[in-house]
Amino acid sequence: MKPTDNNNAAPLFKRLSKKKKDNSAGVDDIVGTVEYHREFKSEFTGTSRDIVVWLPPSYRKNSDKKYPVLYVHDGQNIFDPATSYAGSDWRLDETLTKLIKSGDIEEIIAVGISNTADRLEEYSDSEKGVEYRRFILEELRNFIAENYRVLPDRENTAVMGSSMGGLASMLMLWYRPDTFYKAACLSSSFYYGNGKIFKIIQSYEGERKPIKLYLDSGDDGKRDAQKMFSLLTEKGYIIGDDIDYFFDRGALHNEAAWAGRLERPLKFLFGIKK
Repeated sequence: MKPTDNNNAAPLFKRLSKKKKDNSAGVDDIVGTVEYHREFKSEFTGTSRDIVVWLPPSYRKNSDKKYPVLYVHDGQNIFDPATSYAGSDWRLDETLTKLIKSGDIEEIIAVGISNTADRLEEYSDSEKGVEYRRFILEELRNFIAENYRVLPDRENTAVMGSSMGGLASMLMLWYRPDTFYKAACLSSSFYYGNGKIFKIIQSYEGERKPIKLYLDSGDDGKRDAQKMFSLLTEKGYIIGDDIDYFFDRGALHNEAAWAGRLERPLKFLFGIKK
């Protein structure tokens, strides 16, 4: 699937690093290079959505290098306050740039997947959720692999989301550890669907899945995040190796809060040992 093919070949728009800030307006430009794939159509979901790809600093300089990939739900919220909910974004571009420059994490490609009107169903373990996961696994991943220099193995493939996006990330990791090795679930809505995700994990009796998982919460969702952490440790997952858990006391359930603690999951999933 090439950038000139059918609907998924919607024009690419680049926005280069400006590092310019208008503090009076509270708006930051996107830091780094991003490419937009507008109205990316899925045959599985039957819907279209924007895909935005953030490229690491060396991407244009080293044409031989390949990179790990991080897929992020609610992609309209992660880079640009102009498209983000309530005008506040995750500042993922700023945080990635800072951590890469300091040598705390390896360089990665980040793929933002915008949500649709079917967000709640697509991010849950519903029929539409199954089709959404197929869209990422069978369509989007192939598109990214064909158009960007990525490391395709499971050890270099991660997914991240907040709230319902955290639930979607957990489902992706749990059902497809053959493809996704890492996930970050921020303030996750594990309660959704009468807590079905807890029942799925609790009833699992197979071998320990080879996964690496970050969990956190603010005051909201604290009980569910701790319940998930406890359930996974009972299954044999080890904090520091397989799991990281962080409680952000007093934090609200919004993009600003997730931006404030974004360094921790990125270091856990992509950190460079010093």
